[in-house]
Amino acid sequence: MAQLREHGFKPFDRTSPLAQAIVKGWKEHSPADSLVLSPDLELMGRLPVNDRQPPYNGAKGYLLFLQESLDGKLPGLREDVPTNWDLLLETAVESGAMVDDGLRVALTDEHSEQEVLSVFRTSEPDARNYTIVEIDATAFEDGGVLVIDVWVGESEVSGSFDLFAGDVMELGSANALISARDIPTNQREVVKYPFDQGRIFRLGAIGNASENGKINGFLAKISVAPASTKNSGN
Repeated sequence: MAQLREHGFKPFDRTSPLAQAIVKGWKEHSPADSLVLSPDLELMGRLPVNDRQPPYNGAKGYLLFLQESLDGKLPGLREDVPTNWDLLLETAVESGAMVDDGLRVALTDEHSEQEVLSVFRTSEPDARNYTIVEIDATAFEDGGVLVIDVWVGESEVSGSFDLFAGDVMELGSANALISARDIPTNQREVVKYPFDQGRIFRLGAIGNASENGKINGFLAKISVAPASTKNSGN
């Protein structure tokens, strides 16, 4: 270092306003950062080269980054805002982007697996406000194994899923053929129910009663496995 000083080298002054702005904006271990600074050396935007993900990738993305910086939107500097899942999912239902009633799947040999994407809501203990999916498996005259692979969304409410016979009038866990109870957020569970002849089922999805007024999404993959697997233990 002494020899460098002798040749006129001046070490970087980290106490200067410019240096402080750069230190504040740079991301550790990033090989290169794009920083936008105001005339007063206030940090207005940051774009680490390794994090150029949509919408900031490519030339248009870089222009968007610059424009948002000039507009005071602080790209790359804002803390993540938690998603308001209640608002997001209710809006999706109201707009028709997601459906929570009249859900039905018909399974056949040619189409033995189908998916349902919908929502469930929490309810008072005696209300039983199920989201219902009708499952038509009458095409399987010799029966089979109904397989329901369900994934619960990211909202902060767990979900329970009850499978009912198609002719059951009073819906409730006591009358369910099989259930998957209290599946946590962002988790999945698989339930299987063997049946001897083609029939109609109803799948009811509902939120934890202790969290009234909440909503969450779910994805159910519903299929029928061959009757030969009923006693296979799989």
